[in-house]
Amino acid sequence: MIAIDFGLKKIGIAHYVNGIILPLEPIIRKNRNQAASNLDDILTQKNAKILIIGIANEEMSIRIKHFTTLLKFSGSIEFIDEGLSSKEAEEKIKNRNNSHIMRKNGIIDSISAMIIMERYIKSI
Repeated sequence: MIAIDFGLKKIGIAHYVNGIILPLEPIIRKNRNQAASNLDDILTQKNAKILIIGIANEEMSIRIKHFTTLLKFSGSIEFIDEGLSSKEAEEKIKNRNNSHIMRKNGIIDSISAMIIMERYIKSI
């Protein structure tokens, strides 16, 4: 399973393997086609059967659903409320010396994707 925290600049990614949720390097978006292609590559590399996508609001929901039409992924796509996952991720790193770097390079987005994955796993 792969979970993503979809953003307009970065897409955070988490991978669930052997009962462990791991953050992956985020996708830095240049455009939606490039981002979809990069995500397709990750889904293929990780042999993902399920893609979990966090959704925060209606506007982003529309963007995300359009983005999913660009994917070649043939597995199941599950949507889950990501409400406040980014804030929760910020809380997890706030006292770290390198927190500004984690924000800049998108690691915070992948931590948020980990939270989205945790929520999905608890819901099934």
